[in-house]
Amino acid sequence: MNLLAEETAGKLEWLAEFGKDPEGGVSRLLYTKEWVEGQNALKEWMESEGLEARFDEIGNLYGTLKGKNTNETILTGSHVDTVKNGGRFDGAYGVVAGIIALKYLKKHFGEPVRNIEVVSMAEEEGSRFPYSFWGSKNIVGIAKREDVETINDFEGVPFVEAMEKAGFGFRDESKGPRKDLKAFVEVHVEQGSVLETEKIAIGVVNNIVGQRRYTIELSGEANHAGTTPMGYRKDAMFAASHMIHEIISMAIEVGDPLVTTVGKIEAYPNIVNVVPGKTIFTIDVRHTDKEAIVSFTEKMTARMQEISNEHAVEMKVDLWMDEDPVPMDQKVVDLIEEQCKNNGFNYKVMHSGAGHDSQIFAPAVPTAMLFVPSLKGISHNPAEFTEPEDLAEGVKALIGALYELGYKE
Repeated sequence: MNLLAEETAGKLEWLAEFGKDPEGGVSRLLYTKEWVEGQNALKEWMESEGLEARFDEIGNLYGTLKGKNTNETILTGSHVDTVKNGGRFDGAYGVVAGIIALKYLKKHFGEPVRNIEVVSMAEEEGSRFPYSFWGSKNIVGIAKREDVETINDFEGVPFVEAMEKAGFGFRDESKGPRKDLKAFVEVHVEQGSVLETEKIAIGVVNNIVGQRRYTIELSGEANHAGTTPMGYRKDAMFAASHMIHEIISMAIEVGDPLVTTVGKIEAYPNIVNVVPGKTIFTIDVRHTDKEAIVSFTEKMTARMQEISNEHAVEMKVDLWMDEDPVPMDQKVVDLIEEQCKNNGFNYKVMHSGAGHDSQIFAPAVPTAMLFVPSLKGISHNPAEFTEPEDLAEGVKALIGALYELGYKE
């Protein structure tokens, strides 16, 4: 194992001690004791590497390598919070990689032209409170105080109380977003199996998929399983299974990059000898093109209505998430790809099928992402793993990107 691989893997193991679960994995939720200890430990590490470290009002942690022009900043980093019983790499890798990259640049190239900064963002996952991207939304100025003032965690602890107990508060919204940010580059584990399957070390992300999520409720008629002839039934489960088969078949026919998932289903009364009178199921549709999502979901809902009529059940459709795809900045993508070519990296340009802080930055700041492989695509799980050599390749690619963005006139 080379020294860079050893250092990166070692620091991820070190960070995973903050919030380490007895059964394996990491639980480092926003504003908990484990989160506070992890952020403070990262601050000490940043300072030990000669970076200027500071927290903002809400708990985002920054480590800055000062440049000649202090009015311009190149930002890298990711989030430090995890899902409950999550893995060691999701989010944390982008923070660790950023600190190591800045350490390397400082040692080998000295003072940059403009500031280069690594951020350990307060929150992305939405795993403690029903709100996600709190860290990045505050940086770009779109988080609102009223969005979190009335929400509680799963134990009833108010968001504001947890924030204040951790030593933080609301930002001054009258100041607006930061104006000094000239680019944001996030390096992340893929959380999918494309790079591993294709034996590629680096993914240069050019797009983050859009998503539509639905809850479908079908109401038929619950009845006796033995005395109700098949032709007399209004079987909500049969209707749901028919719809699910059609939805997935339609998605397969359309092909990549469209993906469609039915991940949750409930039947009522959920008894072995009763014809189900109601079913509720979810649909998750993703694609890199907005028009493609709209077209597919319109055809999907029309076909479901036909099936609902065939089975004599009533259908309610709740579209509760409608997020547009987010393209990365082409100039930054091209710059990163050029670096990958020049350094002989084994890479491919690809899209992200999951959401990331980069989708919050992209409308406000020129943004791009780098991926490294994930073992079997496993994420949000203690089994999450990336080979140390792949972690190192991601750090090298990040160093190249930050050098071009931060040191070149």
